[in-house]
Amino acid sequence: MAIATGVGAGLGGGLLMRLLRAVQHAAWPYRAGDNFLAAVQHASPTRILLVVTGAGCVAGISRFILRQGILHQGSGHGGELAQKIWFSNGRLSPFPTVLRAVTSIVIVGLGASLGREAAPKQIGALAASVLAQWASLPNSQRRLLSACGAGAGIAAVYNVPFGGAIFALEVLLGTISLPLVPPALATAVVATAVSWLLLPNEPTYQIPFYPVSSSQMVWSAVAGPIIGMVAVFYVRLISMADVMKSGRLFSLVAPLTVFAALGATAIAFPHLLGNGKDVVQMMFAGQPGLALVLAILVLKPLATAACLASGAPGGLFTPTFTLGALLGGALGQIWLFGWPGAPPGSFAIIGACALLAAATQGPVSAVVLTLELTRRLDTLMVPVILATAGAVGVARMIESRSLYSARIHLGRAAVARLPGTVSTAAKLSELQRSLLDTGRRSVSVVDESGTPVGEVTRDCAVRPSPNALPLETATAADFVTAGETGTMPIPLPARSRRTAPRKSR
Repeated sequence: MAIATGVGAGLGGGLLMRLLRAVQHAAWPYRAGDNFLAAVQHASPTRILLVVTGAGCVAGISRFILRQGILHQGSGHGGELAQKIWFSNGRLSPFPTVLRAVTSIVIVGLGASLGREAAPKQIGALAASVLAQWASLPNSQRRLLSACGAGAGIAAVYNVPFGGAIFALEVLLGTISLPLVPPALATAVVATAVSWLLLPNEPTYQIPFYPVSSSQMVWSAVAGPIIGMVAVFYVRLISMADVMKSGRLFSLVAPLTVFAALGATAIAFPHLLGNGKDVVQMMFAGQPGLALVLAILVLKPLATAACLASGAPGGLFTPTFTLGALLGGALGQIWLFGWPGAPPGSFAIIGACALLAAATQGPVSAVVLTLELTRRLDTLMVPVILATAGAVGVARMIESRSLYSARIHLGRAAVARLPGTVSTAAKLSELQRSLLDTGRRSVSVVDESGTPVGEVTRDCAVRPSPNALPLETATAADFVTAGETGTMPIPLPARSRRTAPRKSR
């Protein structure tokens, strides 16, 4: 299943990136050797406004179709992948998922300030969902395979096999457990190799050699906590934007209005358009001046939050990486006034990794992803880890949510105030803690809307059924008891089945 999912994620990711490039070249006036930012800068103000407003039209029409239920049957939760994994057991409906993925790629190519990774993540998870349905896998294994498929999608489009696998485990599943590593690695490696049939095998960012210095070491210790506090603000901003998504009546109007405003602003600041990849490349090379960096630092996260609030589908990986590079570059340029000597681009690399780690609360995956994205991080590894540790430590003390778990926290918050109840998405450790804290023999399990779905007894939580394996991805819904007695039969070892008394169902 992991290998087949990797093949699907690699092919899907490669085709989506081909589509992204085709949309960009059709919408913007590319010249020989241009990247996306250069093409936007060559465009006239009228063209910028029309193209970006057109992206709002595409996003609005797609969202209107989904919300009308034409292709929304069984999709649930607005199609957000994190909720799909934990609340829907990794089940994705093909047509809504493909529509959201294609829409995401098209609007990013037209200038939406969102990431491109959302589409390949969804396609990779969809491949896993289809295969898991065909093989009738238990829910716990479905969640694992869906997360591996999503990580494989990232691995394919960014050429980061190890980083994609660790991202799936640490960020999407919340655990780097050794039994889960082999399927995650197998899926990501196969997807990356398959994507080479359609995409170039090269690093995402080209950076020069940056030697380490004492200035960078001291700066990393000082800047890490600051980056962590900015990450908390960013997570809360994105969470607020997700809550503010417009209703059905404004499905068409909101994206059109937001993207028209984005296009008007981009006439003066074309750096706001797209996922921010070219801005990161500029920061890593140490090119922009401090005034421009500060302006984009303020406007870019606001543009990303506005696009999300309008209901447009898209990712957050590269926009978050961009914000970190801008913040690190700005703090580094200020630092150089008092302690000159270090390359300005090195501060941007350190800041990008630290903020990504704090915002996703995935320090290991952030370091590995930055290493694979640049393939030149080895000389800066010590200051990178120092800043990352400080940023993640401060962020976790202030905010327990991450960019990808904020929606799950919202779903669990609906039942957190009810005594003796847990969410269907509660992990086994949360379920056992609830049983111990309440002292009850069982707890009620409710879904996001507060509707009861059953009970879990203490015996089932202590001695889970083999169908709940692997326990690292099991949720409270997997332990719900059945039958009139409220108990679920516990499988006995083969040698004792003959003499064991039979329990009634």
